[in-house]
Amino acid sequence: MKQEILLKHKIGWRLSRIGLLSKVFAIQACAKENFDISPEQFTVLNTLRENNGMYMRQIANITFKDRPNMTRIVAILESKGYLSSVLESKGGRQVKKLYITDKGKNICESMIPTILSVWNTIVEDIDEEEIDKFLVTLDKLEENLRKNTILQN
Repeated sequence: MKQEILLKHKIGWRLSRIGLLSKVFAIQACAKENFDISPEQFTVLNTLRENNGMYMRQIANITFKDRPNMTRIVAILESKGYLSSVLESKGGRQVKKLYITDKGKNICESMIPTILSVWNTIVEDIDEEEIDKFLVTLDKLEENLRKNTILQN
């Protein structure tokens, strides 16, 4: 692709802007429904709902949260009774293994319709074929970035 085209279309900037707008939209939708957790916290809880009994580092890798953010989110979710943790010894140090509680499962289940509504609004007027092509393109972008980026948690 020609350099001028890349500059003209501002792909990175547009992806960041769309990411920010979708985050704000989800926050507003969840606030409107009076959920007491954020979409970001939902992401962590839902990861545990799908795969209970994970270490913070595993969840951080899946959700792309850094260590301070994960620690903050886990503390909030634990204080609200949405997850519990067990300290395990691993390699001579203590690590937290996290489990979703029944209360956490309930809040996740109650939020799913709102989260789906958010995404349905975001993809409104985009047909399935366009979405499929877009997802393939996003996968390629992610692969290119992963090949050239070192992520550390």
